[in-house]
Amino acid sequence: MHPSDEDLVVRYVENGDESAFRTVLDRHQERVFGYLLGMVRDREVANDLFQETFLKAISALSKKRGSYTVQGKFLGWVLRIARNAALDHIRARKKWKDVESYGDSDEFDYWSRLPDESPSAEDVIHQSEIADLLQSGIDNLPEEQREVLLLRHESDMTFREIADLTGCSINTALGRMRYALINLRRHLTSQQRKDLSEVAETHE
Repeated sequence: MHPSDEDLVVRYVENGDESAFRTVLDRHQERVFGYLLGMVRDREVANDLFQETFLKAISALSKKRGSYTVQGKFLGWVLRIARNAALDHIRARKKWKDVESYGDSDEFDYWSRLPDESPSAEDVIHQSEIADLLQSGIDNLPEEQREVLLLRHESDMTFREIADLTGCSINTALGRMRYALINLRRHLTSQQRKDLSEVAETHE
């Protein structure tokens, strides 16, 4: 049986067990980084904020040496630090729309996973187009809807955990998720209609 996050953190705090902290970091780094990347939409910035998040976490835990008590889930605690770091960065950039979208061809897309079987070239192109459409829709969501979507799908948090983290009610979190999905569907539908219209015009 694998030790829980809390057990690992206690081992790090009480005994200075670096391997225990590395284990808990490895468990959650993709979720935390995926959330940060979705928030700021820039890989370099997300990397910086990721490092900042865990440096702050280590600093906070180090201050508790000999007096640490488990309080809630480690992932939720770290995501709260990550969220504050992301919001501080966004505030410094004045507005969400000022944050540039990332678009490097070698970016790891957290919103799509290719199947294990080798896909055809047509399948790859189709999946890439869908992924681009989806990312475009996510980028254009209102910030509160986008954050709930990221926390739910990137970090696998429950709506109760999301509500606690963002300081809203569960119903509000659910509502934001619902409207995020509605807006994404509208975006995908409108883009697909636009593409069909363009295809039809080329054959006239």
